[in-house]
Amino acid sequence: MRQFFAAKADYPDILLLFRMGDFYELFYDDARKAARLLDITLTQRGNSGGQPIAMAGVPVHAIEGYLARLVALGESVAICEQIGDPALAKGLVERKVVRIVTPGTVTDEALLDERRDTLLLSVSRGRQGFGLAWADLSAGRFLVSDVPNEDALTAELARLAPAEVLIADEDGWPAAVLAATGLRRRASWYFDAETCRRQLLKFFGLHDLTGFGLEEKPLSVAAAGALLGYVEETQKQRLPHLTSITFESADEAIALNAATRRHLELDARTDGRIEHTLLGVLDSTISPMGGRLLRRWLNRPLRDRRVLGERHHAVQALIDSRTDASLRESFRGIGDLERILTRVALRSARPRDLSTLRDGLRALPGLRGQLSALDSPRLVALSMSLGEHGDTAALLTQAVNEHPPVLLRDGGIIARGFDAELDELRELSTNADQFLIDLEAREKASTGIATLKVGYNRVHGYYIEISKGQSERAPTHYTRRQTLTGAERYITEELKAFEDKVLSARERSLTRERLLYEQLLDGLNERLESLKQCALALSELDVLAGFAERAQALDWACPVLDDAPGIRIERGRHPVVEAVRNEPFEPNDLMLDPDRRMLVITGPNMGGKSTYMRQNALIVLLAHIGSFVPAARAQIGPIDRILTRIGAGDDLARGQSTFMVEMAETSYILHHASEFSLVLMDEIGRGTSTYDGLALAEACARHLADHNRAYTLFATHYFELTALAEPGSGIANVHLDAIEHGDKLVFMHAVKDGPANRSFGLQVAALAGLPRRVVEQARKTLIELERRGEAHTPAMTPVALDQPQQFGLFSSPSPALAALEAIEPDELTPKQALEALYRLKSQL
Repeated sequence: MRQFFAAKADYPDILLLFRMGDFYELFYDDARKAARLLDITLTQRGNSGGQPIAMAGVPVHAIEGYLARLVALGESVAICEQIGDPALAKGLVERKVVRIVTPGTVTDEALLDERRDTLLLSVSRGRQGFGLAWADLSAGRFLVSDVPNEDALTAELARLAPAEVLIADEDGWPAAVLAATGLRRRASWYFDAETCRRQLLKFFGLHDLTGFGLEEKPLSVAAAGALLGYVEETQKQRLPHLTSITFESADEAIALNAATRRHLELDARTDGRIEHTLLGVLDSTISPMGGRLLRRWLNRPLRDRRVLGERHHAVQALIDSRTDASLRESFRGIGDLERILTRVALRSARPRDLSTLRDGLRALPGLRGQLSALDSPRLVALSMSLGEHGDTAALLTQAVNEHPPVLLRDGGIIARGFDAELDELRELSTNADQFLIDLEAREKASTGIATLKVGYNRVHGYYIEISKGQSERAPTHYTRRQTLTGAERYITEELKAFEDKVLSARERSLTRERLLYEQLLDGLNERLESLKQCALALSELDVLAGFAERAQALDWACPVLDDAPGIRIERGRHPVVEAVRNEPFEPNDLMLDPDRRMLVITGPNMGGKSTYMRQNALIVLLAHIGSFVPAARAQIGPIDRILTRIGAGDDLARGQSTFMVEMAETSYILHHASEFSLVLMDEIGRGTSTYDGLALAEACARHLADHNRAYTLFATHYFELTALAEPGSGIANVHLDAIEHGDKLVFMHAVKDGPANRSFGLQVAALAGLPRRVVEQARKTLIELERRGEAHTPAMTPVALDQPQQFGLFSSPSPALAALEAIEPDELTPKQALEALYRLKSQL
């Protein structure tokens, strides 16, 4: 317990797993918490201060499963191990915390989602904005970036979705940071820029940070240094797989804020599932590392047309040569080399990691052969990045058994013939069985005891067993070793000498195998950088081959990215809706250019307005990750942002109503959209009264068209907004129609020029299952409102006499209001006031 208290004092805020033989034990509050989280038995042992000590434990052999559950719950765990060999220890076995497992620093295969990056993020702040540094320790990636303000920081948090976030223990952090998963506060001095700079220089062995592009970026340096310090503190070992830092510039990518990612459902729905998302349709990668790279590309669409052009060309080359299918088949024999190499670097690789690495390297010559005949600059570059690793593959083939065991302690990892000394030691163990057979036959013959047996158990070693009835015939040179109920067990000098030799050989064999295994890891670490480049090239090849497969399977076309402004899409389709529908999808065109920047989209609910808007945003996004797109043809000019305001939702935890969220998202768009932005606006103003909403929608539309000049798709049920499409305004009307067929409503889903003339709201309400009586009452009310010319006035809502009335944007002021403004009450006699009241009444 003194050992436990000493270790726990260093880690008071996290769970401490304390190794005791075949179990990891937890004590006191740790035990109570773990028992609740893991649903394990809470027991007690001994006393402290007159109270029993709470205790809970998990078996050593099952630790990974329990760690995975704790990490998934956001818990951090310190692992306190027994140091050295307990069999050789005198007195109490020494124990020491050997690593700390946190949600952002896990590298064990069992604790990771194989198709999603697990990121640790560090955030620093200063007058110029925020510095960000993030690392995927399981893949050896270390990146940094600067963002100028809170909005940009929120967008990056949504993109990266870190498992753990480090910040200085100070007040005043933005709400998005404080709401982050796995938030961990650290002392402010960990984020000191100069201290962090020295730490980075020492770790990477550099004179300055110019090579990383960080010499003039103190915020990024502070974030990177704080992150590196935390990783070194938790991993408690060298980190040879972190070899560089990459600076990501925001200008390199199309900006997507958090609301846009949520509305477009790129890689997750609101329920967290990826089915029926863009990633769910697009991801046909074979390897886990390819799946992770695709997710990164999807969340960071690029603006670099050279890079994107090379990707599109590579996909086309794979399709034309029909190489994509054979290439994808080759990937079925390649494992997650990226994460395996990290475990090699951290010396936590298991035997089967090495066999998987070996099999992957064996496949490289075949892959290079398939790529050699293709005329594609990117594929040629990737083929070169694969490298020549024949010597490494040969080494692993010679050293590692074809099917090694799961754990190193089981032995049998190193192949026969690789090491003469190991083979000799194994030979002793192998020949033991024959020696025992021969010994048993000789002893039976010499003693005349036919039931005599020679055996072995782990407690007493080798023995000669004779039944109780025959024990009196045992020779005098037999020494009794153990007495059983029905037999006696003996040892002889010959058997004792053999036992010492064999058991020694087995122990020495395992020791020798461990040494050879460590030397094998040493050799792989010397080639680590080139192997990492190979794994990255394999990941990209997997993604590009997946793009080729999707393009052919789904009938997608290669987009054209050019410098001419505008977006021209012919027969575009929504990739997700098309994938889940059984009926054919109705394709539609889109044409936006400098003279036609906004489309006001009208039509019935369920008519397809939102689908049409989203599909065009997804087509633009797919083109900017290097994929083909669901359209007959797509020509896309420069795009800097995609911004959306779609759907209804509230944020009650922050005191924001549905309308407040709508206005906040709209405000972000109006402040950030440029003439190169694609903006989707759906039903602006519906969260408030009719005239308030109409006024706001009209003002927002005019601001986007006149001030932002963004490419805008503006869906609305306010038919008054169709009047905005005046000559020279850059605004045009389009609509989606529906047809009444008997009692049914048939949605056409085709986009046509001009405004809609009906909303079909009552018909859609009937389709939704509203009681017939309610629909009929609504129909009568609608007829009355239309008759009175007030179809857009909330006439059924009582208005207090002391509240001012609001008037329509497109109607003239009431005559009664003008007459009322002309009246001077103090100058009227009672009779004149009564006459004025009658005149006002007649003018209503």
